Amino acid sequence: MSSSKPFAISKRAVWEAYLRVKANQGAAGVDGESIVEFERDLKGNLYKLWNRLSSGSYMPPPVRAVEIPKRGGSGVRTLGVPTVQDRIAQTVATLYLEPGVEPHFHPDSYGYRPGRSALDAVGACRGRCWRSDWVIDLDIRSFFSSVDHELMLKAVQRHTGLRWVLLYVERWLKAPLQREDGTLEQRDRGTPEGSAISPLLANLFLHYAFDVWIAREFPGVQFERYCDDAVVHCVSERQARVVLDAIAERLAYCRLELHAGKTHIVYCKDSNRHGSHEHEQFGFLGYTFRPRLARSKVGDLFVSFSPAVSDEAAKAVRRTIKRWRLHRWSEATLTDLAGSINGIVQGWANYYGRFYPSEFARSLRLINDYLVRWAMWKYKRLRRHPARAARFLASVARREPDLFAHWRLGLRPDGWAMGAR
Repeated sequence: MSSSKPFAISKRAVWEAYLRVKANQGAAGVDGESIVEFERDLKGNLYKLWNRLSSGSYMPPPVRAVEIPKRGGSGVRTLGVPTVQDRIAQTVATLYLEPGVEPHFHPDSYGYRPGRSALDAVGACRGRCWRSDWVIDLDIRSFFSSVDHELMLKAVQRHTGLRWVLLYVERWLKAPLQREDGTLEQRDRGTPEGSAISPLLANLFLHYAFDVWIAREFPGVQFERYCDDAVVHCVSERQARVVLDAIAERLAYCRLELHAGKTHIVYCKDSNRHGSHEHEQFGFLGYTFRPRLARSKVGDLFVSFSPAVSDEAAKAVRRTIKRWRLHRWSEATLTDLAGSINGIVQGWANYYGRFYPSEFARSLRLINDYLVRWAMWKYKRLRRHPARAARFLASVARREPDLFAHWRLGLRPDGWAMGAR
């Protein structure tokens, strides 16, 4: 630190921020500079950034706009990709702001918080769906594009006395988006989804716009929120309608809007709840909650309102497996194939296989189909003999049951299953 600078920002914080950005990798921003290129003069670049942050002269560059398709093909979502330098600067501010904000967040806020995960939110939602008959499936229209800057800065100001944090948060909120054709789009609202500080700012905004408000106005109502994705549990349809109307009014007051076509009241139908409703399922964090067959501890079948991998997520997994074209890797060995895909497959299984894993197993089965085709391409004696190729792979699986991540889960060529949890 330097006493001659107007803002006391630790050089160690800048170094820690760089390490986090390096670990996360990420694409280049508008300057085209990658993390590798930034590191060619690492000491000089970090010192220059610290110097500008500490003097108040740091001006964020435009954010590169990247459009990605929304789930289900319902349009595109715009992500903002800052430069490497700007990601480090935002992470510095996050390191200073987060410790003062985190203790105030609601226990049912799960998104981008230390020690909490999306699976924690799905698990909590599952348990509450068993206890409460009705759910409000909330969808905020274009949240990251709609956040009001004035309200956001008020929320930040409540949790920090550091003038430089407020100064730079305001500059980041107003930094223009640069489109692919080079044109700049000025912004008077919103925070770019994909920037390093946006998740913390989004949580802070919704902490006041939603979490604190609903806990005060409806103390008996439980919810799970993962950033701008939220589920609210109610004991009756009447209560759900009252709460939904109040939420819509509250969000409008905070200059946000519910997506009418994607916000629904849902009935949690199961063996003990025999009513019916227009909506009897909903999606949350890559899982679909709906009535499903389950087996009790004594072996009896019953219907449970439970989550399993969503159709959209399962299709995305299968598309990725197809893009690998494993059957064409004839120069590779099975060990090479396993080394290339195991990390990804294990990550999928860890997430989508946590709840009702047998549903997700249907997607992983496709890997074995491609391995059979790989064996037929690689070995002349197996060509045009899929049954023989399957027996070959089954013999490998018996000798090396841990070779492929999905084999470790029981999805082997001689029979596939994924044990229920």
